[in-house]
Amino acid sequence: MTSYSRAERAALCDLVESLGPDAPTLCGDWTTRELVTHLFIRERRPLAAPGILISPLSDLADRSGAAAEKRHPFEEMVEILRAGAPMWSLFGVLDAQLNLSEYFVHHEDVRRAQPTWQPRVLAPAVEDVLWGRVGSRLTPLNSTAPVGVIMQRSDTGDVHRAHPGASTVTVIGLPGELLLFGYGRQRVARVEMDGEPDDVARLGTARLGR
Repeated sequence: MTSYSRAERAALCDLVESLGPDAPTLCGDWTTRELVTHLFIRERRPLAAPGILISPLSDLADRSGAAAEKRHPFEEMVEILRAGAPMWSLFGVLDAQLNLSEYFVHHEDVRRAQPTWQPRVLAPAVEDVLWGRVGSRLTPLNSTAPVGVIMQRSDTGDVHRAHPGASTVTVIGLPGELLLFGYGRQRVARVEMDGEPDDVARLGTARLGR
């Protein structure tokens, strides 16, 4: 069975390796070095990883990241990341379930931060798997959306209600683009939005994902 999470991992590692440690990403002011460090801590430093998501514990992740960067040159950290999460890590045991969205989104974070980026044409089988992530991941991630959100596949017409609301915006695109939108990458996601103009504007600039 094809491991799409491993394919995205390998593609991300190839890209950051070719760009070097100081290239921009779409993750705020993070460079490729900081993104690689984030992924390294997430998978290999379980005591520090909660600091990625929990603000009061962010110093744990920061200190662990600084120590990892001091110990491992950028190229070495990329190769460690390329090898995959260790099997003692939850991210190694549940690779397909936990890593596909993470690596797909962060791969695009690097790709789409470069000036000449173009959308990838993904195989239908890949889009189908990503559509499953739209259904399973975007409802909790979009819980702070200012309006109701419906995700609609532009290729099949299938829909998923990502967030309820009194007024609703339908976001239309291929599953990979919908996933990026739902993770807060509205500015670069190739989608169309159908709804009241004020609702569309509010959703387009809302803080989604994490």
